[in-house]
Amino acid sequence: MKFDTTQVIITGGTIDSYYEASKDTVVPNKTSVIPAILNAFKIDKKFLFSKICMKDSRALNALDRKKILATIQKSSCNKIIITHGTYTMPDTARYLKANLKKANKVIILTGSMIPISGFSPSDGTFNLGYSIAVADYLKPGIYVVMNGRVFDPAEVVKDMSGGKFGSIFSK
Repeated sequence: MKFDTTQVIITGGTIDSYYEASKDTVVPNKTSVIPAILNAFKIDKKFLFSKICMKDSRALNALDRKKILATIQKSSCNKIIITHGTYTMPDTARYLKANLKKANKVIILTGSMIPISGFSPSDGTFNLGYSIAVADYLKPGIYVVMNGRVFDPAEVVKDMSGGKFGSIFSK
């Protein structure tokens, strides 16, 4: 069987963080747990991992977003999943949509509200698995995949009070 390779672009965020008691918050890992998680799933797919940074998404800057964009443009993969912090995920999705010259790939941004490492349950493993699954069925474009839903960058919002993502068009 031949499998397409999915590129996973790693940027940090809660999905790839741990709880730091002395700071009473989550802090991005120094090394990503995403490759180990995907290998543990034993998915019959090939993955290519590219680490851009390991940051809280509020610390992402224009240079980080340019690196994400350049990595996508250079990629030979038709499916790309970007693990990203939830605070600025919609901003990065909109940046990519506005600046990507050719939208001939399925590009998914996903993350979590709860870190994968040290927490059970975590929405991170679900969001990651769901992103991998829907990537096979989506048309080329840029999407945010969170909470079992697929969003267009123009509509997606983070609902802080509900702790999930939604659409500006939903009530």
